[in-house]
Amino acid sequence: MSLLAAVADFLKPSPPIDPALGKALDKVAELVDPLLRMAPNFEKQLAYPLQHALGYCDGLLAALPGPMDINRQAFANDPLVHALFATAEDIDQMLGRSQAVRDFLAEPCSSESDHFYALFAARRRHKKQLGMEQQGDIIQNDVPQLVLYFSDQTLVEPSCQLEITCEKLRCRGLESLLHTFHDHVQSLRLERQGLRSDASIQRAHLAVLRGTTPGQEYIVGSRHLAELDARLHQSSESLMPAQLLEALAEFLAAPEPALHLSPISITVDRLGIVRDQTSDDINLHTLNFSELTARDKRQHLTMLARISRDEALEAVEMVRDQQHRFMLI
Repeated sequence: MSLLAAVADFLKPSPPIDPALGKALDKVAELVDPLLRMAPNFEKQLAYPLQHALGYCDGLLAALPGPMDINRQAFANDPLVHALFATAEDIDQMLGRSQAVRDFLAEPCSSESDHFYALFAARRRHKKQLGMEQQGDIIQNDVPQLVLYFSDQTLVEPSCQLEITCEKLRCRGLESLLHTFHDHVQSLRLERQGLRSDASIQRAHLAVLRGTTPGQEYIVGSRHLAELDARLHQSSESLMPAQLLEALAEFLAAPEPALHLSPISITVDRLGIVRDQTSDDINLHTLNFSELTARDKRQHLTMLARISRDEALEAVEMVRDQQHRFMLI
């Protein structure tokens, strides 16, 4: 390549940033720290890690079960839906009390389809009890049993188009990762604040000792202050934009510990009592689902759900009527 061609190639304007990557970079500045934009090579250094993180979120979405219908018929026929709710009426209560569903149904676009899609999430719970159990022709009382049930059922990002729901969930996945890193940054700042306070107290203590006859206590205190100053310097360095940018790039390149799905398989009977998978009882069902672990470390069963718009409207009206009656009473 000639010198002229090399100069021309160097002066050529950079290609425009992919819109999805541009939005992701904006989220980094918004959710982590605006000062990161001042770091050298902000866009270049984060381009690949962000693309990797977005691709990882796409993989999580692709691994989610569903879309599965959640309604009264599914409660009667689908063992998993039956396990997710104590009664069929609880499905109506979930729909009617969901602010996300209410907001969605209030939008004109909600009438574009008879159904809408959303991410369904619930917390898996267990409780121990003493119950009856039949073994052959013998019925035993006070048999220890473990019961599976779910709580905190909720719907996230409802939309008439599954693609739109998935795109919003993809953005939420990245935001969850950025919030996790932001929490890490906040921890570093609190650590630096604590070190500053400790160093200030130690300096004041040494000033008092300096007015007396220097001794072993002063020597030990001086050594401790030097250690605090070294740790404070290291802590301050780690919070510089360039160092934070490098740490964020490493975090986004390996997001699995902060956001991941775990496959779960549990065999239960119709009452939700956990049973041995090796049993040949025809009334048992093995439930296979995935649990998502995010920034709060709590695990949520997650799957894509399909909801009837008419059933959701009826549920919202029913709950609104119940709340109105309660206010009158």
